[in-house]
Amino acid sequence: MAEVALQGIAKAFGDTMAVDDLDLTIHSGEFVVLLGPTGAGKTTTLRLIAGLEKADSGSISIDGTDVTALPPMVRNVAFVFQQYSLYPHYSAYENLAFPLKAPGQGLTKDQIDLRVQEIAKVLHIDGKLKNRATQLSGGEMQRVAIGRALVREPTIFLMDEPLSSLDAKLREELRVELKRIQRDLGATILYVTHDQLEAMTLADRIGVLSEGRLVQLGTPRAIYESPRNVYVARRLGSPQINLLEVALLRLESAPRGTALVGVRPEDVRLRREGGVAATVLAVEHLGVETVVLLEVEGTQVHALLGAADALKVGELVSIDVRDGAAIYFDAQGERIATDPTGDVREAAYGT
Repeated sequence: MAEVALQGIAKAFGDTMAVDDLDLTIHSGEFVVLLGPTGAGKTTTLRLIAGLEKADSGSISIDGTDVTALPPMVRNVAFVFQQYSLYPHYSAYENLAFPLKAPGQGLTKDQIDLRVQEIAKVLHIDGKLKNRATQLSGGEMQRVAIGRALVREPTIFLMDEPLSSLDAKLREELRVELKRIQRDLGATILYVTHDQLEAMTLADRIGVLSEGRLVQLGTPRAIYESPRNVYVARRLGSPQINLLEVALLRLESAPRGTALVGVRPEDVRLRREGGVAATVLAVEHLGVETVVLLEVEGTQVHALLGAADALKVGELVSIDVRDGAAIYFDAQGERIATDPTGDVREAAYGT
């Protein structure tokens, strides 16, 4: 596997700037996830690396070689799309073997068979190799689609929301499988999604995109706990972060310039003496967790509690915020970072 580096990459379609001055390095063996809504520039970034789109400016290097002007066929990257894109009249084996039969591969029949069998075992589809693509389940078809990329041993795997068309159970299973495969093979993967759960569970680092720009890059924990601005804070977390007026929860430690206070639902504490009065509007029991919707002076606040917390709609409670958990934002939506004593300090964010 190899390191992939993008420097000052820009791409516009007419008046729309799809990718804007993007600097991004994916290290060898790293799993990087680009997270953002539709139109953020995720897929265009993948297509630029693959050579399916030509950058207007900037450079792309793979393993230290500038590939900006090179055609897709010589970049040695593998692209996994949202749709399976299998050959329906081929068996699973034939679909997996197809990339290995391309001109220039120079592999013998025995070498192809060995590679297909190895990847099929890794993907747990070795018992389905004789089945036609149309005889496979959705999860099996996506495994074959991923396997067709894996057999090539490319420098980097580019994955464009490959699990989004599957049901929730299959997505969960394949998330676990994909991370296991990546670790076992030491694969370099750039994966794009709008699903924050996929980003949090799969990524070594997450890059949050907005309108073609990389807003923040860091580990899942760093992005979640120290979002650079309101936009990033809203991208991760379910239920979504509470964004509240400063005076609502009576937080005396809010630094100067604070316009909004962000509070994660798990940091809202209930039934604390001296807290703020709240009314329970709704209760959702989710097994090990309970999501509670509260009303505080006309504002709705989500709290995430344990399964044992028993509350009823209409019940009056008191709430406060776990010490040090509040995140402060200025009028422009940028985070105001503070040290443990509450003093304002400058924060350094990876880009």
